[in-house]
Amino acid sequence: MSERLPATARRGAARSLSAPLHRLVLLLLPARGASAAFALALCSLLAGCTEIRYVAQASLGQLSMAWKTESLKDAAFDARRSWRTRALLREVPHIKRFGERHGLTPTSNYTTYVELERPAAVWVVSACEPLRFRSKTWSFPIVGTVPYLGWFHLEDARAFAAPLKAAGWDVDVRPAGAYSTLGWLEDPVFSTMISSGDDALGDLANVVLHESLHATLYVKGQTRLNESLANFVGDELAKAYLDERVGPFSAEKTSYMREQERGEARARALHDAYIHLNRLYASAAPDAEKRAEKQAVLARLAADIGARRPLNNAALVQFRVYNSGSEELSALLATCGGSWPRFVGALKKLEGQRFSAPQENIGRVVEPLIQGGCR
Repeated sequence: MSERLPATARRGAARSLSAPLHRLVLLLLPARGASAAFALALCSLLAGCTEIRYVAQASLGQLSMAWKTESLKDAAFDARRSWRTRALLREVPHIKRFGERHGLTPTSNYTTYVELERPAAVWVVSACEPLRFRSKTWSFPIVGTVPYLGWFHLEDARAFAAPLKAAGWDVDVRPAGAYSTLGWLEDPVFSTMISSGDDALGDLANVVLHESLHATLYVKGQTRLNESLANFVGDELAKAYLDERVGPFSAEKTSYMREQERGEARARALHDAYIHLNRLYASAAPDAEKRAEKQAVLARLAADIGARRPLNNAALVQFRVYNSGSEELSALLATCGGSWPRFVGALKKLEGQRFSAPQENIGRVVEPLIQGGCR
């Protein structure tokens, strides 16, 4: 699922929240042509399935995507589309090959294209306790426990969010420009993955490489690890791709790095607010005092980063999901001699580990791999 969202179809749709792109893993989607009835039957297999309509809407939403799918090659040479869009679509095979040369698993993803008539591929609903950074989670076979669910229609996402709010949770509903089905289906390029800004090439490379990492490595039930790792890989490999493809001093690289810097500034502000509130919640202050200071901190944060939607604990804890362990991941890459295939190979060892609970400290998970010398 990464924290960068599009204002229309870009990583910035929630750029008001932070720099990284929000990515989502849609869970257990049936194959193309499957019916809603199949989705309902599938729900009976889900441990603790509390929302039958979630699986049903996921099935129907994916089916609607199938109806709109065309080959990427046809889309990239369709004169009815703008020259800019066609040029960016023609870059996708190059980005995929670049990722494969750097340790990402070859897949049949991103060989098709879907033109969406909406500003996001899906809308992501997450919830968190109001005076503690503890997320509400949902559990599914195969993928394990996740702290968010994605909906193909905004009205469905809001309908799902409403009872969570009524129950007292802090709830966040955010758009996502892309998602991964973890190899269950062939993921297409969505029109929402193409930014309207000057950083479009770097942005597109980031999304494809991020989602390709999900298809390469996935640790069951460890959303923060999976998303933070994919975010790190997408950010760093996108820079390397631009250096190789258009040059380190190109306009595309300059624009991309400018947006990265802006995103890092927002990330620092979000991190500081999270740390402040985490300490507040752990203090002995009365709940009324905690709530008052929380609102003051969030109001300042919203003004500082130009937030486009309300900020709350759910928004802040999701930011942490996508932005943890970067120092340790950088150290592991250095330990691997800067080799991305060795880096990915070392991390794939985590797939065989059994974690008793979702890991909050990504550095602690990665540190043994560093100590082991990337072997």
